[in-house]
Amino acid sequence: MWGVLGAVAEAIDSLPVGTGVTSPIIRVHRAIVVQAAATAARQLSGRFVLGVGTGENLNEYIVGERWPPHDQRLEMLVEAIEVIRLLWGGGTKTHRGDHYTVEDARVFTLSRGVAPIAVAAGGQRAAAAAGHYGDALMSTAPDPSLLQGFGEGNEGEVAGYYGQIDVCYGWEKEAALTQACEQWPNGGLPGELIQALPTPAHFEHVAELVAEEDLEGKIVCGSDLDEYIEMIEEYADAGFDHIQIHNIGPEQDEFIDFFADDVAPSSG
Repeated sequence: MWGVLGAVAEAIDSLPVGTGVTSPIIRVHRAIVVQAAATAARQLSGRFVLGVGTGENLNEYIVGERWPPHDQRLEMLVEAIEVIRLLWGGGTKTHRGDHYTVEDARVFTLSRGVAPIAVAAGGQRAAAAAGHYGDALMSTAPDPSLLQGFGEGNEGEVAGYYGQIDVCYGWEKEAALTQACEQWPNGGLPGELIQALPTPAHFEHVAELVAEEDLEGKIVCGSDLDEYIEMIEEYADAGFDHIQIHNIGPEQDEFIDFFADDVAPSSG
């Protein structure tokens, strides 16, 4: 991901770019994340947003650490954000906290201005923490109560509300739905399951339980312009001012053309 951001910075000179999201709590040390994010922010000349979250066991399991419950992971994320902000302040810094220790660390190349930190949230407690410790909110649910919870905890200027929409573009809706079920069955998994499963094999086993009807209403499939506009408007009505579109499947070039020619002009 971090390597790709350098290529994106070279190819795109206007759009904001961010991580959606990375987790600085276990596998990747927060001191490494802050260095990588500082480099990305410098390359993108103020257009970088650092999106962070409490992570998924699938990514963290490999280092052999215990997978904590969500409330503890949220505490760890809050402290990780504190470390990131500390090091972004410049100079040589030391941090000794409840979860992390950083000794005599320094980020030598800082961007002009600090990149906003967007915190992912799917529930009220995470939304409140996002508001208190983050600059922006990221979510995959068009839930206005999350924005309200974020606003209640936020005392500064909000850098943005980022919503992510899963779609599977294709001319035939049924074929696109089948494609989505094959390649993105985790879109039909309930609750905390997607955060808790530790290996690809576990995901493969659980994916066998996901049927196409489980994805209906959760993933926009096909090429019906009205369905895309309806989903975007649902997020906009909830208060989101940035929309990230995640297209599943191989027809990426076709989707980009469809979005540029039809969706974007129609959605304002």
